[in-house]
Amino acid sequence: MSGGILAADANAACTARSYEVQLLGRRLAVCADAAGAVLARFRQVELEGWQSPAGRAYRNTVALQAACLGRVRDRLHESSALVARHAQAVAASSTRTPNGGY
Repeated sequence: MSGGILAADANAACTARSYEVQLLGRRLAVCADAAGAVLARFRQVELEGWQSPAGRAYRNTVALQAACLGRVRDRLHESSALVARHAQAVAASSTRTPNGGY
């Protein structure tokens, strides 16, 4: 009987862990969306028609920052997908019995 209780406790722990991992994945997705919104604003700044040398230098700097932020956004999306897959794996592991079966 105690083996059944331990297995139930382990399954509950895996389920809770899976939920926490899912939350982390959602937070990464929210960060990626926020980075995308900032990137859109950067692109608006790049479209400004500044004629002065200082304005062009600022626009070039914004373009460099936008390129970096675009890579960060892409990596956040990739990370979110990987974390979601990991959460599924953790959830699947909670359905196993102590002997390794299902």
